[in-house]
Amino acid sequence: MSTTLRYLFDPLCGWCYGATPALSSLAEAPEVTVELVPTGLFSGAGARPMNNEFTAYAWSNDQRIARLTGQSFTEQYRLSVLGDRQQRFDSGPATVALTAVSLAAPARELEALKAIQHARFVDGQDVTRLQTLASLLQSLGLDQAAAMLEKPGADLLGANLARTNRAQALMREFGAQGVPAFIVDSGAQRRLLDASAVYSNPHALISELKAA
Repeated sequence: MSTTLRYLFDPLCGWCYGATPALSSLAEAPEVTVELVPTGLFSGAGARPMNNEFTAYAWSNDQRIARLTGQSFTEQYRLSVLGDRQQRFDSGPATVALTAVSLAAPARELEALKAIQHARFVDGQDVTRLQTLASLLQSLGLDQAAAMLEKPGADLLGANLARTNRAQALMREFGAQGVPAFIVDSGAQRRLLDASAVYSNPHALISELKAA
């Protein structure tokens, strides 16, 4: 019997980026189906300006994530993303881009998420701009999804809203306090996993899910 892992995340979340290596390993396991469920936590009312106080906090947090996970947060990211006062901390565009991929090529959504995270945290690109995201999707050969971003229509925006509403309903149902959050569904039961295991002992988490 296959185990479904519902991954609640935000594409601009540093801790979610830190969880990506373990998530990729889980997605490769034949016994586990990973379902991406974006929460939209840092979009809309959750978006905010990038001021000095916030970016100092973010960079300090990023360094902690890097030490725990080995994920790279480059100087280019610090200068071009955290140092850009015209850029907002707003995951709305990246979330819409992932929804476009989920509609056009659902099997490649995790690949697109990893590319968006790399573009931000390693290359220092502004992934709060639809134009940047469309170009990124085109570079992956996801032309249909990229075309959707040129002028997001009602179908795309409606699907995006439905996904984020579902994610936030799951967070309330299981008492998840933030992202990343992992809900495992083995058919017989559904439960919220301890997300800290993704950083402290990802191999144990992978083994647990394979045995579920």
